[in-house]
Amino acid sequence: MNLYHQIPEFLQKHKSAALCIVTDTEGSTPRKIGSKMLVASDGSILGTVGGGAIEQQVIDEAKAVIRTGKVQKKYYLLEEDLRMQCGGNVEVYIEPLGVKTRLYIFGAGHVGKALAALACKFEFEVTLLDFRPIAFSEEEQKYGSFIHGDYFQSLETLEYDEKSFITIMTPSHEHDFELLKLLGKKPFGYLGMIGSSRKVARAREQLVGDGHFTPHEFETFDTPMGVPIAAETPDEIAISILARIIDVRNKKLNL
Repeated sequence: MNLYHQIPEFLQKHKSAALCIVTDTEGSTPRKIGSKMLVASDGSILGTVGGGAIEQQVIDEAKAVIRTGKVQKKYYLLEEDLRMQCGGNVEVYIEPLGVKTRLYIFGAGHVGKALAALACKFEFEVTLLDFRPIAFSEEEQKYGSFIHGDYFQSLETLEYDEKSFITIMTPSHEHDFELLKLLGKKPFGYLGMIGSSRKVARAREQLVGDGHFTPHEFETFDTPMGVPIAAETPDEIAISILARIIDVRNKKLNL
């Protein structure tokens, strides 16, 4: 079985996975160099890197790689680390496949839609959120999913971790400040709020002044959001925001 040929079908079924390849061996080992295995986030596998304790360990490592999106190379001393009697050593390369960064866009106005249109082309899984009855063309519906409803009720239905990238650009400054106040306490890989320098100063005064965030915590938010370019149109503003997001994501993946 050529495992590479099975990847599209495996991803279609599981959406994300990790490819595990034995890249080096020493001594007696259950599988040779080049042995491969696909692992899904639920632990389902296709192929094998050796069975037993080594395989379970690789499955656990692969599930972690799917969560973080970071390539890993692991070295196992079979007898010392895993109590396997064959006694050799194995190196396994583990690469995430089909793992997309979640991008939550609070506010599906002109800039929100423009950001969604760009981000979906760069391996982001886009979710737009808005309480307004916003219409989407057939093309715009391909950008991602849309959650229609109250921002503050909707945010409690989302998943948050280091792969969650969050942008705030609602039509209301007060909504923006309250969302930043709540989302800033969630796990995230990126959190930004759109706005002028004056708006940001007001947000800092309000959220740091009332003790909700320390000055250091507030500095971890990207606000004003985006790379500082002379952007004017919604598309230009979206480009500046996406540039910042891609920069943050790629730096995190390369840590």
